[in-house]
Amino acid sequence: MEPGLKTHVSDGTATVTISNTGKRNAMTVQMWREVPPLLERLAGDRAVRSLVLTGEGGTFCAGADIGTLRDGAGESQGLAVAAEEALAAFPGPTLAAIRGYCVGGGAQLAAACDLRFAEEGALFGVTPAKLGVAYPASATRRLVRLVGLSAAKYLLFSGELIDCARALRTGLVDEVLAEGELGKRVAEFSAVLASRSLLTQTAAKELANGTWDVPSAEAEGRGAYWAAQARASGDTAEGAAAFLERRAPRFAWTAGTAAPGPGDAGGATHRS
Repeated sequence: MEPGLKTHVSDGTATVTISNTGKRNAMTVQMWREVPPLLERLAGDRAVRSLVLTGEGGTFCAGADIGTLRDGAGESQGLAVAAEEALAAFPGPTLAAIRGYCVGGGAQLAAACDLRFAEEGALFGVTPAKLGVAYPASATRRLVRLVGLSAAKYLLFSGELIDCARALRTGLVDEVLAEGELGKRVAEFSAVLASRSLLTQTAAKELANGTWDVPSAEAEGRGAYWAAQARASGDTAEGAAAFLERRAPRFAWTAGTAAPGPGDAGGATHRS
């Protein structure tokens, strides 16, 4: 079977599966290239509320195909960064469902997701020091934000693999599931996400990701924009009414209904 990315959409969740089982789901150059346009297509699909990234079989992703580094790491690394940034910019919630090895480029992709759920026995490593590769600046900053400065240095300096228990302690993963329970838990959590307010999720993701690198005034402006969107959409009133009436809310907001805000060029910058 040719290496590639498999996609399935069901009940509001797009599942993207990394498939290169002969090499522990290592990412080839072509697979890296496939990620940004695939995510752009899924972001524009109104049926997609959230995205799950996982690996075929018992491995998440063992990194970049080392064969691609023989002629220099530049092209592969540039493509990996583009894939990582496209994943981080996906407008809806993203979750990495991890079994087995999550190493190198695999860890880079997992860190770009909003959340990471792992099955017991998974192993994690950031391994450029084993290959003499300078880890990309964007990936380094993201790792530091995720696990803290000291834990990031440990991973980057040593290239050592860590187990689920340590990954959970450092914040590299959010939940650890017993063997055989990961798929069920991811499906349950995806259903929860689909039942919640897309407006809240989109706003929270933008503000949580964006406020690190922008002036406080700009961040406050985006916060005010989203508060206005919540009022205008009627979703806040619907949420309160559903709570009082003890029923599931029927949230109406989609990115296509959003009014232009500060910095937007004629409309919301999220999916329509």
